[in-house]
Amino acid sequence: MSKVLKNVDSRTKLVGQNRLEILMFKLKASQFFAINVFKIQEVLTLPKLTLMPSRHPYVIGVTHLRGRTIPVLDLSKSIGMGAIEYNQDSTIIVTEYNSTVQAFLVGSVDRIMNLNWEEILPPPSGTGRGHYLTAITRVNNQIVEIIDVEKVLSEVVPAETRVDPSFLEEETLSKTAGKEILMVDDSPTAIAQAQETFESLGLKVHTASDGAKGLKLLNSWLEQGYNLQEKLLMVITDAEMPVMDGYMLTTEIRSNPQLKDLYVVLHTSLSGSFNEAMVEKVGCDAFLSKFKPDELAKLILKRLETN
Repeated sequence: MSKVLKNVDSRTKLVGQNRLEILMFKLKASQFFAINVFKIQEVLTLPKLTLMPSRHPYVIGVTHLRGRTIPVLDLSKSIGMGAIEYNQDSTIIVTEYNSTVQAFLVGSVDRIMNLNWEEILPPPSGTGRGHYLTAITRVNNQIVEIIDVEKVLSEVVPAETRVDPSFLEEETLSKTAGKEILMVDDSPTAIAQAQETFESLGLKVHTASDGAKGLKLLNSWLEQGYNLQEKLLMVITDAEMPVMDGYMLTTEIRSNPQLKDLYVVLHTSLSGSFNEAMVEKVGCDAFLSKFKPDELAKLILKRLETN
């Protein structure tokens, strides 16, 4: 299985080209699922588990791996498909999201696929598992469902959305009142979490579910005659999204003379060190890891000082 993720670090060259790589796997049946390779640390057989009292129903136990203790979640049960039977030969995918490491129990790992984000589409409405999907794609005429891992994790450990009261003093709120932000993210969970923080600061939030829709909204405001440097305090974008990712969105913004001076923040669950390098590569103004409400508030106040 180590061959599956061999040379993952070299795959960073895809960033900025509106491309991604997904790891395909199965849970209980023949249906394929996937997550972004950039969020995966390794794939291995299930180490020895320790059962914890009062653990969340999705968590089958914890394991000690490379000097740390991490939870192991049954991914099939987490998305409403029923538990996976497991033994010492079962497979786990070790991932990092929002600076936390956890492992997911899966049925089997298939392969890595290199795709263009234009091949990744939003899940169709009305699908039974759509609640836990951010996107779908096709590989060899088979549908592959891309899981909204942020939603799964938020159900196990709910994200903190409250801002420290020191940020909500009258003097601060007088500065943020009426300011507008565009948030571009394909995860309804991430948007809901951030929106609660923004609104507690008195900010008006516009949203778009992918980079193409975000760019279309910006261009429509230009056509209506808005000065976007005055209208928007900042654009906050996720990195990985269907159709157009956040890196390509930033590139498009910087290449348009009427948009190039917008303040763009990369807001993502991908690892910080990786994204800090990508911020410089594609021209973002700042990077913020999901989801840290106080850090988000600090960034907004810092922006207000220079706006």
